[in-house]
Amino acid sequence: MNSDAPISVAIVSLGCSKNLIDSEKICAHLAEGGCVVGAPMDEADVIIVNTCGFLSAARDESLEVIAEAVACKKTGRAKRVVVAGCLVNRDAEKLYEEAAGIDAVVGVNDRDEILSAITGTQRASLISLPGGPASDAGRFRLTPRHTAYLRIAEGCDQKCTFCTIPAIRGPFRSKAPADVLAEAAELAADGAVELNIIAQDTTSYGLDLAPPTDLASLLSQLDSQAGAAWIRLMYAYPIRFTDKLIETVAAADRVLPYVDIPLQHIADGVLRRMGRNVGRAEVEGLLGKLRGAMPNVTIRTTFIVGFPGETDAEFAELLEFVEQFGFDAMGVFEFSSEEGTPAAKLPGAVADDVKAGRAEQLMLAQQAIAFEANEQAVGQTIDVLVDGADNDGQSVGRHAGQAPEVDSVCILTEPAEAGAMISAEVVGWSDYDLLVRPVAGQG
Repeated sequence: MNSDAPISVAIVSLGCSKNLIDSEKICAHLAEGGCVVGAPMDEADVIIVNTCGFLSAARDESLEVIAEAVACKKTGRAKRVVVAGCLVNRDAEKLYEEAAGIDAVVGVNDRDEILSAITGTQRASLISLPGGPASDAGRFRLTPRHTAYLRIAEGCDQKCTFCTIPAIRGPFRSKAPADVLAEAAELAADGAVELNIIAQDTTSYGLDLAPPTDLASLLSQLDSQAGAAWIRLMYAYPIRFTDKLIETVAAADRVLPYVDIPLQHIADGVLRRMGRNVGRAEVEGLLGKLRGAMPNVTIRTTFIVGFPGETDAEFAELLEFVEQFGFDAMGVFEFSSEEGTPAAKLPGAVADDVKAGRAEQLMLAQQAIAFEANEQAVGQTIDVLVDGADNDGQSVGRHAGQAPEVDSVCILTEPAEAGAMISAEVVGWSDYDLLVRPVAGQG
């Protein structure tokens, strides 16, 4: 690298929104250190791959991108390849063997040391034990300016038998309310109209602090703080979704009636084997309270099919539950046996073709529900936050019941400016997406 020129850096961010925030902080540290961030892989001096290691499929994707980065180092101008993120904490030194050509690895707890990893000349391994939750203030945002993720905690204390997150991210650690509020204000001042609240387990927020607090209190403070128009709750764990929290969301002005609550299954036997500490009765009670307090609530969830020991009867129970409840949005994962998790040792493995068939059945059931809901929405007037143009040049946006990246979208019949909040009439639908026409007379 030319010592007189700034270091150009390419960064590839993989995985979830929590990882994206880490990538934004990495970019900020690089920019503060005088680097030029955002170069293409084949034109960069340094390539950083911020990896996901949650599932085997994500691990495979990360290794493919790392291999691409190493190939660029062999044929292009890149002098160093740095691997960061969850896969580092999961596989550590094995990465050097599995992906020859890596120059440094940086764990999730060492993102603030990224400059030393890219400027060094020797192989570097930065993998520290978790400390307090790091500040996400001062990010170099990679999302569109009008939307942002707001992380309120790090790590997880839940004992789900299928999950690698506690081993990767460490124990649950909440940010202080004042720090969360300050980050929210910073994001709003930077143009964020929408804040999406995230953590590994948002509903456990504040219980580890001294003195303890809770998510309801934090949402009340965020709701009263001038700033973003939309505040959306993601990654809610069902066992700590209190009546107080329901009442807070229902009464809020800016907190949307939207709840992302991954349930994973409904059959009691499967839930026990998953270590979810909740049964069908509690889940149904919670969902009933949510819809009772907020008839217009959007409830999004995810399920896992093919968990070890899942019988035909248990899957049939899940399928019937989905058909009867009618979730507003739903994702389905086929069980992935992850090394080091208790679930990997459970008997009763389900065949891959059976898992795939069950996933398809569940998604077809949800598809019918979604299409019926879209048909009923035609003729309604809704508020739409415009995201910008898609790859085909069509303006797209989202209504309050559509979270970024994971949900369907609104396709606009006329161009609109990204970041604008407009009123629009639903005039039709295409698969999961709504077709909307901006109401005449808007600026």
